[in-house]
Amino acid sequence: MQQRQLGPFTVSAIGFGCMNVSMGYGPRLDDAEAGMLLNAALDHGYTFLDTAALYGAGHNETLIGRYLRHRRREYVLASKCGLTRDADGKAHLDGRPETLSRTCDDSLRRLATDVIDLYYIHRVDPKVPLEDSIGALARLVEVGKIRTIGLSEVCVDTLRRAHAVHPITAVQSEYSLWSRTPERKMLAACRELGTGFVPFSPLARQFLTGKCGDVTTVGDDDIRATIARPRFEPDNFAKNRRLLEPYAAIAARVGCTPAQLALAWLLAQGDDLVPIPGSKHYPWMVENAGAAEIRLDPATVAELDALINEDTVAGRRYTEALMRSTDSEKDWVR
Repeated sequence: MQQRQLGPFTVSAIGFGCMNVSMGYGPRLDDAEAGMLLNAALDHGYTFLDTAALYGAGHNETLIGRYLRHRRREYVLASKCGLTRDADGKAHLDGRPETLSRTCDDSLRRLATDVIDLYYIHRVDPKVPLEDSIGALARLVEVGKIRTIGLSEVCVDTLRRAHAVHPITAVQSEYSLWSRTPERKMLAACRELGTGFVPFSPLARQFLTGKCGDVTTVGDDDIRATIARPRFEPDNFAKNRRLLEPYAAIAARVGCTPAQLALAWLLAQGDDLVPIPGSKHYPWMVENAGAAEIRLDPATVAELDALINEDTVAGRRYTEALMRSTDSEKDWVR
């Protein structure tokens, strides 16, 4: 696969988001099947793996430790701290330094490694001074438990405050044809600071693959039925689905699949972006990897920009309550 630079790391142009095998989109994979998929991802050129303590309450990190420890030198490992779920599934933010340090130790044990290459604050805890949380991660860098620091779903002001404490290697946020918030301010700020950008949900939670249905077709344990519900409500989804026919026609003209077109569009936004699609399915993992070889001309990029964007899509990306609490949305000013 083509390579890109993410801070000090040379990584595959497309990374592998590991969450899906443990949670988020229906039942998790059988552990042995998940292990085979993770190894196959490395075999197909993915060298940037993204996980978090949150995913499956540590299950996802445990899978990586169990099945990939013998290949640790083959990939750059990213994980996250500061967001957990209780026994009832309710999310809790905790950015206290002592919690972040303890979470890192737990993650290192589960991942069966002595260092995490890129360690994100998963979500900023508004009850804890940001400088205290970043300072805690800086100390983890000093003692060699993590190599670099990242931030997830933050606004530009938060990035600048964090960067003043310690250099931020990457910001991770949702970014795809139908989720454009980073274009408002974040991408420019990252380039100014020398910070990479990692788009998650680059396939619009499967919408841009043409393979998903509305909220009535997924289970209660699916993100599209919970936090990402608005765009998958039947009325909104029916409107959004009308975009897929002209979109598929562009993919056919380019000579790729709809999923590959979505990833190629992201890669065309700059060499400092490394999208991290996830999948529980081997053929789709291989398909996504193939997008790294596609080069879109400027006219096609502009055509896609005009077809699918925040103004042509019906519904917000998250529920109203989550939108109000998401730090990155502070950059969305019309």
